[in-house]
Amino acid sequence: MDKRVKDTLLTLGIRSTYQGFHYIKHALCLCLDDGDKIQSICKYIYPEVARKYQTSQDNVEHCMRTAIAYCWYNGNREYLIKIARYPLKEKPTNSEFLDILYNALEG
Repeated sequence: MDKRVKDTLLTLGIRSTYQGFHYIKHALCLCLDDGDKIQSICKYIYPEVARKYQTSQDNVEHCMRTAIAYCWYNGNREYLIKIARYPLKEKPTNSEFLDILYNALEG
């Protein structure tokens, strides 16, 4: 599953040089292991990712947001819209982005 997550993020144009790439990858793996966690981004995902990478929850949230913005403005927006299965008129939030990828990878 880890490889599928990594490949999807790279296809979206998010470079592995972004710390947010690694945070999103770990967050998605956590959600794919336990689907209930997708409902608890702030309560479970941010703290768990922050613990793993020895950083703050605010930094996790910020770095994810930066990676998502890169995808939206410079990456493969068309692919993101395709896998979202619903119209995206603006840059998705962190939780929306994780939900889109979670549903695409779970299916």
